[in-house]
Amino acid sequence: MRCICEVQRTRAAWFGDMEAASINNLCILYQSTNFLVVNKHWDIRIDSKMWYEKLTVQSQLKYRFPELADPDTYYGFRFCHQLDFSTSGALCIALNKMAAAKAYRCFRDRLVTKVYLALVRGHVSVNRMMMDHAIGKNTTEGMTHMMCTEETQGCQNPKPSQTVMTVLARGFYSGDPVTKVLLQPITGRTHQLRVHCRAVGHPIVGDFTYSLKTDSSPYRMMLHAHQLRIPMDEELIDVTTADPFTHLVDSNLELGLCVNSLHDIIKGLKGKCVIEQCDKNNILGVQAEKIQVEKTSEETKEEREKCLQWLNEWTMS
Repeated sequence: MRCICEVQRTRAAWFGDMEAASINNLCILYQSTNFLVVNKHWDIRIDSKMWYEKLTVQSQLKYRFPELADPDTYYGFRFCHQLDFSTSGALCIALNKMAAAKAYRCFRDRLVTKVYLALVRGHVSVNRMMMDHAIGKNTTEGMTHMMCTEETQGCQNPKPSQTVMTVLARGFYSGDPVTKVLLQPITGRTHQLRVHCRAVGHPIVGDFTYSLKTDSSPYRMMLHAHQLRIPMDEELIDVTTADPFTHLVDSNLELGLCVNSLHDIIKGLKGKCVIEQCDKNNILGVQAEKIQVEKTSEETKEEREKCLQWLNEWTMS
């Protein structure tokens, strides 16, 4: 396997700085026999059944790796998770059905670590906060493509949702006050980060949808999947991308003094993950027989069916 993170740290590797997506500018962060991790561009769909949407991550993958496309799947590739059209960053692709099943179990058991970077409007007054707002579907006419918090009129089936926001720096974007933040989703609801940031009065810069079509001046929505860690027994995927929200990449951004170090936070999260994984392995070593008996029964009757259902979404019927 090979990890190409170091290449990502150069300015030239960052999507040609601010260039739009194209069929041949797919950036590979990690590659092994079973997985690919790409640095998804902003404003590009992962896949699409619409004939007129010819540029997707799926089409980029087929162009770059035609030999890896699986004819038994609808799109040719099994995406392990989702990123919004407007969101950039680390996106994992399983290259076979068994690998997809292993990744699925990590997501199901909440073992995956995902960390996002964002620029939000205004200067966030506190350096760290837990955003705890249940999120449901917006049933208001003209907004049915959006999600909303439970206190919103017309909110349908709200579910508990939590995100931790940590301030990295405060500054200005094109003269307007902004805050650079690190976002750690505890749950995984649709549009969770965008809805939570808006709910606390600091919408993400360039979020055209959740600004009700008013924030249209930036060249992109400033939300990026910065780190992805999937700890499978046979293979550890641990990828950190370059930081797109710097003055070097975008001269419109002027940040003040660092409030919290991004490097130190990521280092701390990785250390925490290693400790938790060791604790898990110790528990498995001591109670292996008991856990195996309990898990086998549950997997056979319930969890395996969910896994197969999830995998079949990517398979032609």
